[in-house]
This record gives sequence, structure tokens and C-alpha cells, in this order.
Amino acid sequence: MKKIRHRKIVEIIEKYDVETQEELASYLKSAGFTVTQATVSRDIRELKLSKIPTGSGKQKYVVLKQDDSHMGDKYIRVLRDGFASMDMAQNILVVKTVSGMAMAVAAALDALKFPEIVGCIAGDDTIMVAVRTTEETLALMEKIHIMIEK
Repeated sequence: MKKIRHRKIVEIIEKYDVETQEELASYLKSAGFTVTQATVSRDIRELKLSKIPTGSGKQKYVVLKQDDSHMGDKYIRVLRDGFASMDMAQNILVVKTVSGMAMAVAAALDALKFPEIVGCIAGDDTIMVAVRTTEETLALMEKIHIMIEK
């Protein structure tokens, strides 16, 4: 039951801007799950959910990395070391990297399993990231900024 609930939590936070544990509990109850605040809190900790700004002065829960934390940290380090800049063209995110690092950074982006990313194409110092929507491109840019600033 817990695995099913965890999958539902990830689905909910990918679909809605969930700001509080109470909101998440409400969505879960609407989906037929009987949960307490303590259960939701434990699920958030087990799923390693983080909060990011939404741009409207609020925050929302996100899954920043789905790999084990040791490997996730390595991918984040590659992203930080190779990243130079990024810009968007609607649902295409263009990431500039240090010369020769685009393939490694693209592999890191793929390994981090961002739900917004459809796929990446890498050259020498540029990555074209196909994203589902313009809104998700903005959310992805925010997630990447948070990861490289820490």
C-alpha cells in the first residue's frame, strides 16, 4: 500500500502545486487514501521531497532526484561543474556547458529523471533539452538553478 501511495504522491505533486502537507493529505484523501498528517510527513521524508519557489511567492513540493542520494550527488556535481548558462525557447531548454562537457551534463540530466524532460541532445558545449510545455520549462530551470547554487 505504501508503494502505491508513494507513486500517487509523486503523481499529485507533478500535476499540482502542492504547498503544504495538509494540501497533499487532502489530494490523497480525494484519491481514496486514508492518511494522517504523520503519515504524509513520513512519506515526504522517505520520498526525499523538496520545496521550490513557484514564482508567485509560494512554494511547492518536487522530487529533485529519484536515484539513491550517493549517485544523485554525483550527477548534481557533474551538473554544477559543467554548467555555464541556460536559456529557453518555449518548450526547448538550451543549456550551455564548459567545452567538452555537454555529453556528461546531458547524461546527468537524464539520470536525475526530471519528469519534465522528454529527452536531451548534446553536442560539445550545448544541450538541447526537449521539455513537455513552456510552463514545465520554467519549472525545470528553477530546479536546475536550485541544484547548482547549493
